[in-house]
Amino acid sequence: MPKVHLRSHTLEPSYDVVIIGGGGHGLATAYYLAKEFGVRRVVVLERAYIGSGGTGRNTTVLRANYKTPETIRFYKKSFDLYATLAQDLDYNMLRSERGLLWLAHSEPQLRNQRERALQNQHFGVNTVFLGAEQVHEVCPQLDMTAGSKRPILGAAYHPPGAIIRHDAVAWGYAAAAERLGVQIHQGVEVTGLRIEGARCLGVETNRGFIGAGAVLSAVGGYVTQIAEMARIRLPIVTHPLQAFVTEAYKPVLDRIVASADLHIYISQSARGELLVGAEIDPYSSYATRSTFPFLASCASRAIDLFPFMARLRILRQWTGVCDMTPDYSPLMGLTAVDRFCISSGWGTWGFKAIPASGILMAELLASGKVPPLMAPFALDRFRWDRAVPERASAGTH
Repeated sequence: MPKVHLRSHTLEPSYDVVIIGGGGHGLATAYYLAKEFGVRRVVVLERAYIGSGGTGRNTTVLRANYKTPETIRFYKKSFDLYATLAQDLDYNMLRSERGLLWLAHSEPQLRNQRERALQNQHFGVNTVFLGAEQVHEVCPQLDMTAGSKRPILGAAYHPPGAIIRHDAVAWGYAAAAERLGVQIHQGVEVTGLRIEGARCLGVETNRGFIGAGAVLSAVGGYVTQIAEMARIRLPIVTHPLQAFVTEAYKPVLDRIVASADLHIYISQSARGELLVGAEIDPYSSYATRSTFPFLASCASRAIDLFPFMARLRILRQWTGVCDMTPDYSPLMGLTAVDRFCISSGWGTWGFKAIPASGILMAELLASGKVPPLMAPFALDRFRWDRAVPERASAGTH
């Protein structure tokens, strides 16, 4: 990947759009505002460095095999945008199609994976159901007995499932947005929102007040802190999510393997590291400390599926924070405060949503109209009993 240096800018007193959060969602929205809608007086404010949050702390999996009509359509759009993102941004993303197996070790999960395949096919997403013998053919490295604990009965197989370099996504969007005139400021912390009546006039920062035609909060797990500044209470609880990678190993796993029964997913990076993630921690916290109990439990489950991993040493371990909603679907769009929007509630799959979230939020901010694909994820859906239940599509809850 080419090295990118962000240009230095003087903060202006006001912008057409102020975006809080320099992760993938904020940077993508800024880029599409400039490219697709000609809105270039845009600033992205990041209190640390770009990609320092969930974008840089995820496990790089791309997929579109969700479970509800609303989320299948949304993530299919995002998956399709990812397919050409390197060309669109003129930046090497190191994207690699692997094929994703979603394993079933129980009769309920077997039914779940059959349903997933059929629902995906109905909406044009390439997912098929495989029996146990077919699973072994697709991924012969698997121990089909899962350590003689929970034998693999079948799987939903998503052939286009892929991995991509997460920091490349952040830097690619940042570089392309800057070329179009967007300003990106690192080390600028938003300390408050200036609200007059029911309208957001701008943001208070550690560098002073910045006026805004519109403000977007795209800060992931810390969104409730920003929402409190606007006197908005969000139905979000933040949980830590941990992962680890092993030392580099010879190329041995050319698939992404996930199991909702074992709450684990495994892939191999381009550098040979085996990457392993599991369920969110059961407590609410903003902490990004790693824990040994997670490592011990997760490593044991990984070895049940791939016994050769018992010989590998752990290279590093990390933690991100996830903004979980009651129905496990995002919160996007308008709020009760005029000119203040949110892109949040992404839980454990925000990285997969970056391109679609970015272009849809850009359309909303530029036009003031909610795009149809975004409409099901409105904040007021809980008031009207229109939840979009997506827990069944996750292997980490």
